[in-house]
Amino acid sequence: MNLEVRNIDKTFINNKEENKVLGNIDFKVEKGQFISLLGPSGCGKTTLLTIMAGFQKADSGEILLEGKKVAKPGPDRGFVFQNYALFPWMNLRHNIMFPMKQQGVPKAQREERMLELLRMAQLEGNEKLYPHQMSGGMKQRAAVIRALACKPQVLLMDEPLGAVDFQMRQLLQEELESLVMKANITAVMVTHDVDEAVYMSDRVIVMSRNRGKILSDMSIEMERPRDRKSGIYAKYKDELTAVLKRALDGE
Repeated sequence: MNLEVRNIDKTFINNKEENKVLGNIDFKVEKGQFISLLGPSGCGKTTLLTIMAGFQKADSGEILLEGKKVAKPGPDRGFVFQNYALFPWMNLRHNIMFPMKQQGVPKAQREERMLELLRMAQLEGNEKLYPHQMSGGMKQRAAVIRALACKPQVLLMDEPLGAVDFQMRQLLQEELESLVMKANITAVMVTHDVDEAVYMSDRVIVMSRNRGKILSDMSIEMERPRDRKSGIYAKYKDELTAVLKRALDGE
């Protein structure tokens, strides 16, 4: 088992009022699986992702990665933020190099890994571009390969296409899915988009506004790349849409 979420509880206190966002959340992720956390705003999915990343602590329960408790951020978990969070003062080359330099990776190895990642993301020849010079798709791929630079065991993504307009979204879903499959890595992605969850995931976990209660843990049994026009694809979308409606109702 690669990743285990064990009985996670999290409560936020605002003006002395308690808001229990997550209550007894429990599931396991197999090595190499792509999992989507699907649910409405306020269901705790991003909170859960940041607990997995070590950015904040649960009130109780634990996250285990390869049997070891997650207590703080680490290079074994790469994180992709919704707004990509590329450093605007660094070009693509230095953005990718930065996490490796922080981890003390020797320069020759950093160079080799950077070139490997650029090839994987089809970004060769763009090393000198700054984020403001990149398209949305280039920034998305750059953010993913930067998160992969230190060869993490798990890639965590918080609505990585949330900042992209609808017209580009499907194309970038295909690029992102291809990139994650090439990396052969365990991935957990937060989304509120049913189509995105079906297209990208091996499993979709639907969370409710009621303390993040898991309403469904659905396996998507389809070959990749997925055919969005197939009957089985439509069936998965319909089933997940029905569950998501229950989540919106706060069940």
